[in-house]
Amino acid sequence: MRDDETGGLADEGLTRRLKALACTAPLHDLDARKAKLDWADATIYQMAEVALHTIDQVTIAMDFDTGAGHDEVIDRLLPFIAQQAPSRMPEEHVRVAKWVLDNLINVGTTDRGFRRVYGSIGPGGYQRRQFDFKLLVELAAPDGEVYLRATDEAINVLVGALDTDVESAQIAAEVKLENLIARGRLADAKLAAEQARYRTVQYGETLRAKLDATRRDVRSVDWEREVPELLDSALSHIEARFRAENAILKNITTARDETEDLDRKRRAAELVDIVGDCIRRHTRLQSRLADAGAVFRAEQDRQQFSGPPQRATLDLFGQLLVPTLGLPLADAVAPVEHFFHAAAGITAPVVPSLSSLVSLLLRPAPERDQLVGEIPEPELMPAEVTDKFGDDVWRRADELLDLPEVPRRLSGLLEEARRSRQPGLAALVALRAVHAYSPGVGAARRQGDRQVLLAVDDGTLLDDPEFGGADLLLSTAAVERADEEEEEVA
Repeated sequence: MRDDETGGLADEGLTRRLKALACTAPLHDLDARKAKLDWADATIYQMAEVALHTIDQVTIAMDFDTGAGHDEVIDRLLPFIAQQAPSRMPEEHVRVAKWVLDNLINVGTTDRGFRRVYGSIGPGGYQRRQFDFKLLVELAAPDGEVYLRATDEAINVLVGALDTDVESAQIAAEVKLENLIARGRLADAKLAAEQARYRTVQYGETLRAKLDATRRDVRSVDWEREVPELLDSALSHIEARFRAENAILKNITTARDETEDLDRKRRAAELVDIVGDCIRRHTRLQSRLADAGAVFRAEQDRQQFSGPPQRATLDLFGQLLVPTLGLPLADAVAPVEHFFHAAAGITAPVVPSLSSLVSLLLRPAPERDQLVGEIPEPELMPAEVTDKFGDDVWRRADELLDLPEVPRRLSGLLEEARRSRQPGLAALVALRAVHAYSPGVGAARRQGDRQVLLAVDDGTLLDDPEFGGADLLLSTAAVERADEEEEEVA
């Protein structure tokens, strides 16, 4: 065997193992985050074990068309959780069960799926790829009820494998179960029987997915070769499993009835229940297989004779864009507005409906990691000097605008400011004079100022080479503080 072939096989095996580890990552993440829960000291709970038990209960409750209800799963989890923390209150046990269930569904994310990055070696070298998967999914029943189903990845987590051929795994599980029973190892036989039941559920999921795809689009499924071969192999598989499981069931029942050991009798009774459940599941699966051909023919007729779409498709480029670009601007506005209103969709309401508002308010907040990584040290720049005028210019402007007795014209103050030859003094005097046209008397009282600058326009125009407008009359007026006014009133 060549090196590239062995390398390819090794890389494929590595990829399978990495995907298998990725499917278990959400379970380990529960134990990593349990210490951060603020509503309970959850370190006593083994969250990964609770998650495995949750997937187990959902898988057992799954049928061909239905699944497990939320309340039903939580009720089955409570005894297991109570065994881990018997001293805690039942309300806390319920909350732990709901928290684990929500995290397995991945509530709070957009698609409610998990994503892990793994690497593979190909012709281009080492490449990073994304593996998207789900563990538990919520589906709606025809009556509107929401139920849970376990995905293939979740079932593979239970049996410790990934992407295994379902039929081969089912046969291997049945042979292993029969061998363990013949050797009297009922404890190991129970585990093998549970894995066989998981594979039975997974086989039904494969067929259900094909039928669901047929109902959506009959052309997406190969009913000429792939599905007929699948149905034939499934019927042969069920026939062989019926014979094997009935023989196993007979042997277990005999072992249960003849043994005197109470522990062995209990284990044999548990095996009888599990194998009996497998037989019932195969019976239901056989009825679905018998109806698969009728489903295909009915969907073929329905989709074939449903008729073409009532509206013809529109060539946006040739029928809208090109003719619109050739129009004058005034004539092109109308078709563009019509297209925009039709393409933009409905307007989102400013206030949501009552049902939407209640759903938004009751939605649990997504859990976020408080550690966001290392915070970079910011590079601080020295503050820029924003004051255009210096302290000397402000001091000189205060002297010029201190007019307690006789008012003065703005033109005279500007001429005196220019004679002092201080840069910017005339501009500061002009700005403060304009600001004094509407003085902040209230602010001056609150700040405790003794006087305020007032400006009055008597209609005289300003004759100045640099500034224009009115030649304001400027004067300062004393400000009476609030505490002095209260003393006078008293």
